[in-house]
Amino acid sequence: MAERTAILNVVGLTSRLIGPDTPRLRRAAEQGGLIRVRPVLPAVTCTAQSTYLTGLSPSGHGAVANGWYDRTLAEHQFWKQSNRVVAGRKLWETCRAARPGFTCAKLFWWYNMYSSADWAITPRPMYPADGRKVFDVYTQPMGLREEIKADLGPFPFPAFWGPTAGIASSEWIARSAEWIEERHRPDLSLVYLPHLDYNLQRLGPDDPRLAADLRAIDDVAGGLLDFYARRGVKTAVLSEYGITAVRRTVALNRIFRAKGWITVKEELGLELLDCGASQAFAIADHQIAHIYVNDPALLGAVRAAVEAADGVARVLGGTEMAAAGLAHERSGDLVALAAEDAWFTYYYWEDDRKAPDFARCVDIHRKYGYDPVELFVDPALALPKLRIAAKLLRKKLGFRILMDVIPLDASLVKGSHGICPADAAEWPVLIGTGASAEAIPATAVHDRLLGFCLRK
Repeated sequence: MAERTAILNVVGLTSRLIGPDTPRLRRAAEQGGLIRVRPVLPAVTCTAQSTYLTGLSPSGHGAVANGWYDRTLAEHQFWKQSNRVVAGRKLWETCRAARPGFTCAKLFWWYNMYSSADWAITPRPMYPADGRKVFDVYTQPMGLREEIKADLGPFPFPAFWGPTAGIASSEWIARSAEWIEERHRPDLSLVYLPHLDYNLQRLGPDDPRLAADLRAIDDVAGGLLDFYARRGVKTAVLSEYGITAVRRTVALNRIFRAKGWITVKEELGLELLDCGASQAFAIADHQIAHIYVNDPALLGAVRAAVEAADGVARVLGGTEMAAAGLAHERSGDLVALAAEDAWFTYYYWEDDRKAPDFARCVDIHRKYGYDPVELFVDPALALPKLRIAAKLLRKKLGFRILMDVIPLDASLVKGSHGICPADAAEWPVLIGTGASAEAIPATAVHDRLLGFCLRK
């Protein structure tokens, strides 16, 4: 009888972090073997997961980043959730073809909506017409949502992202994995555990306070390892990227604005970036920036300006993008790679008083790039907890609120990812499918997982 399997995605885990504060993960590595994974470019959530689940490079599956610019719509698209974004056959589909009846539960891995997985749970707020944002999850089958919330309580969305992001979200996801296993016994469970991602970015990988985070995720992951073992389920542990220390930022859109290439639209006294009307602009994503040049005559000048920017290590053009596995229309015209100690902000305004209202909020969809500053409460705010409580009370009473408590100081961020770190000890890892002294490319993880899932 074929064995059943689970894959725990412990975000940010590297061989450097496995040690005294992670005894259960260390034991799993000693018993099941550890392989370092050369990260995909860019080493970000959506791209890494899509590569692992298809075996394709971004050129093949199309998830070239967490977000990009759609030239047809003239809109930027960040953190989309439809699985149809990702081309290629997914891991569970390949398993199903080899073993008819094979089932899969996809728990908080990204691109989780409308996939062919049998059971799925993913974060999905509701947005009523009165402007509210109501935290919730989306499930497949649809009725699963109310069943699991009745048993586990609501998903702790503020612990999943934002200033209060912490272990509670990973704990809930782990309980949801146990809940699914006990009721449905999937052949494959894909479980996303994001906890390390938060303070690795807030504090940086060298901060001694990370020991508490390592112990916390070791308890959660270790609990799942024990739970699955008792039920005869083989478990592998995987991570998407390693996070390195950063000390500087690069604001390409401010550079482009100084050159006159950015078009800014003023709305209600605040500035919005008008991508469709701009000659050139950047969509920032951690240590990668996708650059879109709407005026082809400027391509050379834009590349030169980016290459000259402090904190930029390399710029890829057409042939270089193809060699890097980024030859896709979503990638834009140029891709900038940051130096290992730098990362890209989406900032384009010159005066903070003109920044758009969403800049000071947790708003992952409207910003023109990934914004890790959302992990902080503005240190300049007096009595921030009281301020937040007052806003939440107004919201509860039915008033519209703007939770504008996020700072505009990118220097607060101490860790980032996206490029391939020079030190392989900061690369992602695969635990449980055997050991190897040699690292494997991210595209090879798919076949390792396939063999793990189908092995009898």
